[in-house]
Amino acid sequence: MGPREPVVKVVTTGRLDPGQTLKVIDLVTRATEADQVRPLSEHVALHLRYGGDEPVKTILALIDDRVVGYGHLDVTDKVEGASAELVVDPLFRKRGVGQAMLQRMVAETSPGSLRLWAHGEHPAAAALAGRLGFVRARCLWHMRRSLYPALQEAVLPAGVTVRTFEPGRDDEAWVALNARAFAGHPEQGVWTLEDLHRRMREPWFDPAGFFLAVRDDQLVGFHWTKVHGDGAGDGHGHEPIGEVYVVGVDPAEQGKGLGSALAAIGLCYLRGRGLPQAMLYVDESNTAAIKVYERLGFTHWDTDVMYRHAGTKQP
Repeated sequence: MGPREPVVKVVTTGRLDPGQTLKVIDLVTRATEADQVRPLSEHVALHLRYGGDEPVKTILALIDDRVVGYGHLDVTDKVEGASAELVVDPLFRKRGVGQAMLQRMVAETSPGSLRLWAHGEHPAAAALAGRLGFVRARCLWHMRRSLYPALQEAVLPAGVTVRTFEPGRDDEAWVALNARAFAGHPEQGVWTLEDLHRRMREPWFDPAGFFLAVRDDQLVGFHWTKVHGDGAGDGHGHEPIGEVYVVGVDPAEQGKGLGSALAAIGLCYLRGRGLPQAMLYVDESNTAAIKVYERLGFTHWDTDVMYRHAGTKQP
């Protein structure tokens, strides 16, 4: 007889202790390097690091007490349903780890309520989702452009000026503007003051790249840029790149070219940092925004896919 195949043990828990967190962060870093794509969204990565909402469940896959898989199961959204993300250690793939974790996630939620995010349009993720009764439901485009060619000129609407974000002064006003600008967005529109402050504590946060559009002393738009992948072990798995993190415009100011002007201002700032490329994420269904970004020189690079459970649990 050959050696016994290690048994995968899946457990559901809450917040991880510091030692477990470090093990999972190491797993995520190695998965990012192997796949050349981050396996977790920013929201989930922040939850992993800081704890996040109490009702969120953590799914761990263990082989001989070694953490070989991490899953984030957010059950706080009673309208859209639970959402999940998972990552498997590259050294322990094709052993049923991902399937065992996803089966546990399905068992932990009401039939038909679970949404699963897969970062990067990988055939293996699609195959796993299909085996367990998930169907493709939403796509998020990853777009990129080089910062070497000429950039579009920023032309602001009359009466609007631009300055940078001032921590402590602009926090509450920005949260209110963000809510107005993304009133129909399932994630961005519900950010709280704590969501803002959590990101302000991140090493990448720099108010010099957080631009605010002002009319009559009122915030009417913003472009928050981000620089990540600096090679300092941050787990991004790539060279430094600028990001159009969030661009938002007050509904009363939309249609006047403010969004395009703010985007151009941010891109000019990122190029001034010496960065060769810029990236962004946009919902595939948001064709108006995609057209704006295409006019700014962005092209489709990759896709994140959300799968929704069809309601039938598979063995």
